[in-house]
Amino acid sequence: MDEAVITGEVLLRLQRSERSIVCNVSNRHAHLTQEHIEKLFGPGYRLSRLRDLVQPGEYAAEETLTLKGPKGKIEKVRILGPPREFSQLEISRTDTYTSGIKAPLRISGDIQGSSGGWLIGPHGSVQLTQGIIVARRHIHMTPRDADFFKVKDRQYVRVRTSPPRSVVFEDVLVRVSPDYRLEFHVDTDEANACDLKSPAEVFLS
Repeated sequence: MDEAVITGEVLLRLQRSERSIVCNVSNRHAHLTQEHIEKLFGPGYRLSRLRDLVQPGEYAAEETLTLKGPKGKIEKVRILGPPREFSQLEISRTDTYTSGIKAPLRISGDIQGSSGGWLIGPHGSVQLTQGIIVARRHIHMTPRDADFFKVKDRQYVRVRTSPPRSVVFEDVLVRVSPDYRLEFHVDTDEANACDLKSPAEVFLS
């Protein structure tokens, strides 16, 4: 297209179609209740903040735990804060083979009937009867972002990564909230398949 004839409306449309989204690779991690934190680390224990995450109020804690399944252990699983109302662990499909935990593919928060396992800390252990999942790839968006991209909460979209090993991810869940910041999450298995490293740029396809 001749730049001399690009109108403001056309330019806006081009910018909208190519606006990038930051992608961060989500390694295995745990969200824990305060009760479970204290069982693992001791009475009255409070998590220590290591670094802030992109989503407001969330942080990676200094503390890690060991996850034990029927086949083996996964050590140094990072705990994310702040404490939650229920405990949930998000692991990769490769982790399920290592540990023997048959974690289902789920939206974060959908833990009913999911897998369990042992959590081991320096003070004690916790047996989860459910709460271990492989998280669906998803995008966090504000309502303003959703308007910009013309998508809705709980809609599934396609996301394109950049060269040299570009891929298109299908079935990416859109999650909309005024409390979010724009961010695309994939796990380590998905990132390794296309050489994605945090942070990266991706695009709606």
